[in-house]
Amino acid sequence: MQSWDYATEGAYFITICTKDRVEYFGEIVHGEMQLNELGCFAQNVWMEIPVQFPFIELGTFVIMPNHTHGILMINHANDCTATVETRLIASLPTVQTEINGGFANKKNPMFHNNISRVIRWYKGRCTFEMHKIDVDFAWQPSFHDHIIRNSFSYENIQNYIISNPQKWADDMFNSLKNPDSDK
Repeated sequence: MQSWDYATEGAYFITICTKDRVEYFGEIVHGEMQLNELGCFAQNVWMEIPVQFPFIELGTFVIMPNHTHGILMINHANDCTATVETRLIASLPTVQTEINGGFANKKNPMFHNNISRVIRWYKGRCTFEMHKIDVDFAWQPSFHDHIIRNSFSYENIQNYIISNPQKWADDMFNSLKNPDSDK
């Protein structure tokens, strides 16, 4: 949503797909996701998100054969990064310096604690490590998001994520079901 500030506290439903919906992360067997090495890595990196971004809390998530679904919650009360400690030298000064964010300047999303920054880190971390195992691994360039506005929506999305492996045969991201779908 163009008018929304994705640094706003709240819950966000995120879907990240692999390029061309290639099934890099494992397979569904009898309605359960069986993660392979890349799938386990994708799951482990997802679990690291709150360590890297203290303002993020993890909700329900699942790694599927060619995509991930997850709920990320922004809670800035958990963000204790205001004081920056450095190793063996004095802390960085708290004086605000001019930000150069390229063409976007101060509006560059990578300078702010928002969903885009988190997903960029997640995808980058996965890609860097996964290329050591499979040099062809790639994500789709962007991601899908949905702002969760109430508890009813949260519960429906949570149930969707939990039941996603059992419904894989009908999943819109299942390349066997949709071999000619837009990638």
